[in-house]
Amino acid sequence: MKDFDTAKFWATEAEEHLETARKTFDSLESEFMRLIDICAGSIGNGGKVLFFGNGGSAADAQHLATELTVRYISDRVPIPAIALTTDTSALTAIGNDFGFEHLFARQINALGQSGDVAIGISTSGTSANILKGLQAAHDKGLITVGFSGRDGGDMGEFCDLLLVVPSHTTARIQEMHITLGQMLCGALEKRLGLI
Repeated sequence: MKDFDTAKFWATEAEEHLETARKTFDSLESEFMRLIDICAGSIGNGGKVLFFGNGGSAADAQHLATELTVRYISDRVPIPAIALTTDTSALTAIGNDFGFEHLFARQINALGQSGDVAIGISTSGTSANILKGLQAAHDKGLITVGFSGRDGGDMGEFCDLLLVVPSHTTARIQEMHITLGQMLCGALEKRLGLI
């Protein structure tokens, strides 16, 4: 078994997390303000938020949709949101019949309405099913938002708004995605006058 310096690991991970958080808060304030405006405007006009991602980003999609439909800070009326990652029958049927890259586009074409907000989450910005989902949303008149990292990958082509976490480390990018997502939930509760 290799020697493993747990104290050094702890310190390195903490410093990398804190540095990524600092860079994120320094660089994404205006994009985050636009995100609040976009989502509040859509919901105020009867729209909803559709979240989607793969792996850990799928878990983030589910987490954030739940915070909106149930509650984040305190009891209030539900905010309409859907995670496109939860219906195993739809996911397996689409994957089997059309291909994995169509998982989200197919659901957006079925469930999305013009004026809704589609938020695609991809740490690399290159996931084919996220890109196709955003393209379908854009073509259907949804407002498209991307949460990404690194250089944003290919998401910018299909996004009205792209939030790129300034990191190349998947774990750090995911940590900032859930932070930004939870901040969005808290901001929407207040902006919509629900708490």
